[in-house]
Amino acid sequence: MNPIGWREYECAPQAASATLDALRELAVSLLSDNMARASGAVGLLPYHRPKPLAGSALTIRTRPGDNLAIHRAFELCRPGDVLVIDGAGDLTQALMGEIMATFAESLGVRGLVIDGAIRDVGALRQRDFPVYARGVTHRGPYKNGPGEINVPVTVGGMIVHPGDIIVGDEDGMLAIAPADVDAVIEGARRQQAKEAAALASIADGSFDRAWVAPQRDRMMNT
Repeated sequence: MNPIGWREYECAPQAASATLDALRELAVSLLSDNMARASGAVGLLPYHRPKPLAGSALTIRTRPGDNLAIHRAFELCRPGDVLVIDGAGDLTQALMGEIMATFAESLGVRGLVIDGAIRDVGALRQRDFPVYARGVTHRGPYKNGPGEINVPVTVGGMIVHPGDIIVGDEDGMLAIAPADVDAVIEGARRQQAKEAAALASIADGSFDRAWVAPQRDRMMNT
């Protein structure tokens, strides 16, 4: 039985490697546009050299400024996981830095998403191991708990369930429910082709802007 203030559950199934490979080939903006343009974390920034992120969420909720639950979650990590850490957006203590990020990468973790603070950003920015966080402080963490592992969490206003597929690039990151991922990929591929055609039309001088005036007129007449 889990004590009050501490819960941990088994990890959810991971996404297929072919699905993750497909997601890495698509910009997060394309994926987001096919999720009603209302999905994705807000306020988290990348602290690494550009590299596409795709993996399955192993979620952690921790008390602000405390990383005991993160250390425990390392024991559950599988290659292909993304650690999604709900630190309540607190910036007073860093939840991790270079050593913990390096250890996570050594376990096969694909990246870190932290709604909280990190440190050692000078070192992290020299690497392409994906790290997204809300902010930075030199002040280190406590290790007292409590915490929860593999429960629904919130990062950057985005709800993430264990096993959701996490994708990220220089624009930011979002979570896709496994049941939705095939439709999202299909829609993003169609939009990718449409945007490529738009760029080609700009280059040859045929870019269609005829919709702007009628849309403005509709706005004025409402």
